[in-house]
Amino acid sequence: MELLVIIYILVFIVFALVLYSVMQMKLLGIKVKDFWDFIEANQMLDKLYCFAKQYQSMSPQEQVIYLSEAEKIFTAFDKMPAELWEDEYDKYKQVLKKYNDIKMFRWASN
Repeated sequence: MELLVIIYILVFIVFALVLYSVMQMKLLGIKVKDFWDFIEANQMLDKLYCFAKQYQSMSPQEQVIYLSEAEKIFTAFDKMPAELWEDEYDKYKQVLKKYNDIKMFRWASN
């Protein structure tokens, strides 16, 4: 019986913490879906950052994939306050630089 009470209390605490987190995001004007998109974009930013550093020339298909994924990241990051992702700014800037290089290369080749 005591174990059941402890489990209920722990479940209540977890539920209260989740509600508190959601409330804090709402107070900052951040939608929960936008925050989840930001978390996923942050993971993709790491992958694109490594990809941008390793590969100097990409095939046209890789360029299109890179551009579409980078645009998703930029959209997700634009919805978040800058203070939230200032630690990732260098990676963001590097991905943006590679994005601009590819766009210019594709524009010049057309």
